[in-house]
Parts: sequence; C-alpha cells; structure tokens
Amino acid sequence: MRPAPVWARRRVRRASPASRWPATRARPRCCAQPPTPSPATINIIAVDTSDTSDTPVSPARRSRAGGLLLLALLLITLAAAGGLGWRQWQALQAQERARSEQQRDALDARIDSLRQAQRAQSQRLQQAEATNRVLRDELLGLGQRAAAIEDSVSRLADADRHGALSLRLDQVELLLAIGQQRLQLDRDLDGARRALALAAPLLASVDDPAWLNLKQTLAQEQAALEALGADPRGTAESLLERLVADIPLEQGAITSANQSQATPWFARLLDRIVRVQPTASAGLRDHADRQAALAALQLEAALARAAIQRRDGAGLQQALTRIDGWLQRLLAGSPQLAQRQRLIEQLHAITLHPAAPLSGSTLAQLRAQRDG
Repeated sequence: MRPAPVWARRRVRRASPASRWPATRARPRCCAQPPTPSPATINIIAVDTSDTSDTPVSPARRSRAGGLLLLALLLITLAAAGGLGWRQWQALQAQERARSEQQRDALDARIDSLRQAQRAQSQRLQQAEATNRVLRDELLGLGQRAAAIEDSVSRLADADRHGALSLRLDQVELLLAIGQQRLQLDRDLDGARRALALAAPLLASVDDPAWLNLKQTLAQEQAALEALGADPRGTAESLLERLVADIPLEQGAITSANQSQATPWFARLLDRIVRVQPTASAGLRDHADRQAALAALQLEAALARAAIQRRDGAGLQQALTRIDGWLQRLLAGSPQLAQRQRLIEQLHAITLHPAAPLSGSTLAQLRAQRDG
C-alpha cells in the first residue's frame, strides 16, 4: 500500500472554538471571557523517513528549477541572436568593403582613363606646336623669299644694273674675291696680284663717276701688294737649295781645298807629318759614316721644304737648327761652313706669312656700294 503524502501525514487537527463551550451556556458578548487554551486533540502521525527515494519535489524547488531552465533558454536565445547579429554585421561589413573596393577600382580606372586622355592631349598639343613651328618657319621663308624677290625687282629697276655695267661689276667682284681667297688660304701673292691686275682694266672701263673712289682703292691695294715683293716661299726654297748643295762626300776633298790656297812651304811640310782634325767632325772620317750624315742632312732639308710649302715657320726653324748641326760636322774646318751659316741666318729671318693690311678692302667697298 502506497504511503500518504507528507503534508497529509503532518496535518494537525485542532478543535474549533465553538466546540469548547457548551451549547446551553452561552455567554453574552460583553461578558465574554477570553478563551482559554484547552488541550486540543492532536493527532500525531508517525512519519516514515526511512524511504525518501520517491519523495516528490516541493513547489519551491520546482519553481527554482523552472526559473533556471527559463534563464538557460533565455541565454541560449540571446547567444543565438547575438551570433546571428554578428554574422549579419560581418556580412554587412563585407558588403561595405566590397562596395568600397568596387568604388576604388572604378575611381582608379577613371583616373587611368583621365591620365591617358591627358597624355593624348599633351601629344596633340606637341604635334600642334610642331606644326605651328613648321608653319611659322615656312611663313618666314616665304617672307624672306618675297623680300629677295622685291630686292631683285628693285635692282632690275635700277639703271646701274642694266647691260654692260652690271656685267663688268660682276666680273670685277669675282676677280677681287678670287684674289682675296688666294691670299687668305695660301698667301699666294702672285695669284692675288694677277687677280687685281685683271680687275683693274674692267673697273677702269666704267665711266660712271660714282665708282671713282673704288678705282682709287683698287690702285692702293695693288701698290701694297707690289710693296711686299716676291713670295717668301720662293726665296726660302732658293736659299735652302744653296744651303745643302755641293757638300763633298769625302773628308779629303775638304783638306785638299784648304791646301790649294797659298800656304807657306813649312806649313805644307808639317801637314805631311802632323794631321789636324777638328773635333766636330769626329766619327765621320769613314766613307759610310759621311754618307749616312749626308743622307740625314738631305732628310732634314726635305722637312724644311715641306715646312716652307705649308708656311710653317716653327717647323722651318727646327729643321734649320738640325741642318746647322749636321753642317758643323760635315764641313768642320772648311771655309764653306761660314757661308752656309750665313744662309741659315737669312732663312731664319724670312717671314712665311707676309702681312697685307689692305687685302680685301676693294672687294668690301664694292659690295657695300652695290648693296647701298
């Protein structure tokens, strides 16, 4: 048999207050005495506490367990809601980042397109500037050609440009230019003189008194060229030929030439006994040595001729110094040495570049007068 519940077993039965007083003796309310406790009938029920395994949970414990369960469900719900919200927020952030990336890519593409357009515009501007420069140059060229044509027309309209006068003036200008160029390029005095000599009669045939000053200038320039004398190159070449010519190959020829002069008998006798040789000619007694020395002398003479032809004054001076050294060895003790040294001094004094202060004055005056 199943035992009774605990709350039923612990019920205390008390007697009601009305049962404490007899029904026949009722006291008035004003004279009622406070009830006195009377022993109540208490039924004591023995409680079997040996078996508590099937004891049901009290309502307080049940309500606490329900509250905990509800709190756990609430926390789980909040956690789920928080996780869902976090995922939604992450998704929104990813969308925002993707949108930002797309916008940035679009802006970069736009900037690149703008830069390409700017470069294209710059190239077009450069091409336009180059075209404008070419057109400006062509326009300037057209202006210059127009000015040249106008000048030519004005010259054709000038009375001094007609006929034989214009032709003669052109011939005179050409001859004067040739003479000036020969002087400037090669210092050719003879060629310049011939050019001026050809230009003088052509200019003299002009009867216009406006060219009288030009005729006087041409005469002065001719006189200045004539005053310079012969071309120094010809003079230097002739002196150089005299310098290196007729040098004896044997030392005995020099000795015999010295003995051929009038010398006392005792000097000739001593010459047979004692041989006197200058120290400068030491090492040149043999035929081969003198031949090599003469070859070196001719080589230096060739270098001197080349310096004269190209009007190299410094090169000529150096070659003459070396020639003097070889002559002192080859002609030591000979009276020819003094003569050759005088020729060397004359060559040192020659100026291969003659000064022509009036060169080109007639040509400059002619061009100025024709252009004016």
